[in-house]
Amino acid sequence: MLSFIFRRLALTAATMLAVSLLVFLLLELNPGSVAVKVLGPYSSEEQRQLWLEANGYLNPLWQRYLEWLGRMVTGDFGESIRFKVPVAEVLWPRLWNTAILAFWTFAVLIPLSLTLGVLAGMREGSRLDRAISITSIITTSIPEFASAVFLSAIFVFGLGILPGTSAMSNGFDPLQLILPVMVLVLYDVGYVTRMTRASMAEVMTAPYIRTAVLKGIPFPRVILRHGLRNALIPPFTVIMLQINWLLSGVVVVEFFFAYKGFGALLLEASLNQDIYLIQACAMVAVFVAVTTQTLADIGYTYLNPRIRLQ
Repeated sequence: MLSFIFRRLALTAATMLAVSLLVFLLLELNPGSVAVKVLGPYSSEEQRQLWLEANGYLNPLWQRYLEWLGRMVTGDFGESIRFKVPVAEVLWPRLWNTAILAFWTFAVLIPLSLTLGVLAGMREGSRLDRAISITSIITTSIPEFASAVFLSAIFVFGLGILPGTSAMSNGFDPLQLILPVMVLVLYDVGYVTRMTRASMAEVMTAPYIRTAVLKGIPFPRVILRHGLRNALIPPFTVIMLQINWLLSGVVVVEFFFAYKGFGALLLEASLNQDIYLIQACAMVAVFVAVTTQTLADIGYTYLNPRIRLQ
């Protein structure tokens, strides 16, 4: 078990190293373009050369990469061109805001989708199964921007009970999180529910389930102790993948509700060609993606003992 964890951690470190080299080559291979982005298109050639020399861009490529990697590891991402402050001062608060949004989304999404998926998979082909499946397909087919407009029309303009933006300009306000969380849950709950339903339906046809039922074990106990644990492996994979989506894939939701999150920050950095902020966002996004997949692989060993024995 420990050797498996160490192998996964080594693979994670190797992946991060390879991605860091790719990000560096894509964004900093040409020092002249970096100088133009930092100093602006109207800077003179002399100003650019002085800046390149002062910031070590005339050093060999391998030396520049090692110095850049060392700064990244220590949390020194440089200074944001857009915000005129160190990147870390902008990045970490935005990342924390997205973490709050993701936490409440998961707090609603996971129990709701697993419950609906189990109920549908227990009685495959029943009316309840068809109702849950049709509802899941409908919710998944509606994009976030459409559901955001629809829910805003109801709760903001129609009923007037929820704020239409989530800028948190006067401090943290739980009410401003309700609409973004509703949009994200509405879009994603159908996908996770369908995965859980398919996995649960397959498990319910397994011989050990029939054996447990024939032995007279109460049906709720059969579902919870024998069926659910084995059915959780595919949904677990999907849920772990949703962390990456909630980190950088919710740009539409954050932009629509003016929520100051990581996705909106990445979009703003791209529009303003903020090279150091783009680098930091890319490395953080890849780190979260690789880490979540490592945790998913480790989690498999607890959900499926056969993997642990192998």
